Amino acid sequence: MYKNIRKDDASRAVIVHAVLLSYTLLALYPVFLIVINAFKTRKGIFSDPMGLPGPKTFSLEGFTKVLAKSDFEVYFFNSISVTVITIGIVLLLAAMAAWAISEYEFPGNTVLALYLAIGIMVPIRLGSVSILGLIVDLGLVNTLTALVLVYVAQGLPLAIFILTEFMHQIPKDLKEAARCDGVGEFTIFFAIILPLIRPAVATVAVFTMIPIWNDLWFPLILAPGDGKQTITLGVQQFIGQYVTDWNAVLASLTLAIIPILILYLIFSRQLIRGLTSGAVK
Repeated sequence: MYKNIRKDDASRAVIVHAVLLSYTLLALYPVFLIVINAFKTRKGIFSDPMGLPGPKTFSLEGFTKVLAKSDFEVYFFNSISVTVITIGIVLLLAAMAAWAISEYEFPGNTVLALYLAIGIMVPIRLGSVSILGLIVDLGLVNTLTALVLVYVAQGLPLAIFILTEFMHQIPKDLKEAARCDGVGEFTIFFAIILPLIRPAVATVAVFTMIPIWNDLWFPLILAPGDGKQTITLGVQQFIGQYVTDWNAVLASLTLAIIPILILYLIFSRQLIRGLTSGAVK
């Protein structure tokens, strides 16, 4: 009987891993194609898009064009600035809001939590016209500040929802013991609570960064001016109505992937812990 159970568990594990491996390959294959074609000549891209770069097709022409004929460093700096500042603001505000909702009982606590959760269900792009009008009234058109404000509003609902669920799991005895020792609320929050929810913070950071880094919509309507363009918007200059410089486009996309990979390598362990903790809950 035990042997049969072990065989069933082993079979299930094999099936699960096979499905996950298949999905991983399916998700990474487009990225793989972008990277290998970024190191090819234009002729090599069209003659054999699935093949690896060879002696005859290998070329750094795309990277040369991107770095020499465009303000890629400006686009990169703008994207990094907007993303880092937004993540910092979202994590701070979301953690404080989650702490208040999960720890303190006050009138409208549940209603406030539900109101914030609505932001997850309603896409922020539905309010693009109103947002543009507000940004114009504030005089923030063609500024990175406009993007930061919009992305903070976009990222807060999900961040608060995730962090609130994690904070509910922290034992009350730990917080009460700190209060009995005379520790203030701010010290409890920053010295005890935040270190305990690092996996959740890493998860929120990744979930906040990816939509911002890949977004084209809001940079296009809020900050399309020279010197304020992000990577996704700056790459569009290589895409023409009749001719597209695929070498430059693929090279730009390859360079844009690097920050995402670095972030994953830094937070991968915390991210996995955060996802699995949420799954168990």
